[in-house]
Amino acid sequence: MAGEDRSRTPRAGSRVPGAGSRVPGAGSRASGAGSRASGSGPGPSLTGSSAMTRTRGRLDQPKEPRRQLLPEYDPEAFGRFSERIARFLGTGRFIVWMTLIIIVWVLWNVFAPTPLRFDQYPFIFLTLMLSLQASYAAPLILLAQNRQDDRDRVTHEQDRKQNERSIADTEYLTREIASLRMGLGEVATRDWIRSELQDMVKDMDERLSVFPAESDEDR
Repeated sequence: MAGEDRSRTPRAGSRVPGAGSRVPGAGSRASGAGSRASGSGPGPSLTGSSAMTRTRGRLDQPKEPRRQLLPEYDPEAFGRFSERIARFLGTGRFIVWMTLIIIVWVLWNVFAPTPLRFDQYPFIFLTLMLSLQASYAAPLILLAQNRQDDRDRVTHEQDRKQNERSIADTEYLTREIASLRMGLGEVATRDWIRSELQDMVKDMDERLSVFPAESDEDR
């Protein structure tokens, strides 16, 4: 019996390591769950980044101003300036001043002392200045013409709308006058009443002239 107890004792002891071996498995499961929990951690960060991108791409919010490399300017002010230049270039004053400047330029560089001549024959600097003036004058004139065309287009559009309204008003008045004429044709006028009364008086006079005795008896 004692031997049997001794033989059973190691068996019971042998189960203890087995139970102990199960503990690391549970620990591994816990670590696996922890790793899953840690793996599920980046989920909210991804949703947060997507929310940031969504807030940036919303249409109900104004966009941030972008930096521009070119300097900003007022197109309306520049257009008015170009129109002033174009008006001045199209006047006789500009032709007279340009002619005087060219004459003085040529005379100075021909008859002035040699050290004082700054643009001798063939007047290359004068040609360059005139070419520069023409190269700037042509776009400015075109810009002024485009602005004038835009104004003319707007004016023509307003005139067309005004003409359409005038035609519509005229047609309406014509229909109203026609309806009034038709209505007045059915109304008794003063001349018509007068003519009817005159006809009745004539009929009564004729009856009196035909039947005078009856009229005397009635009296």
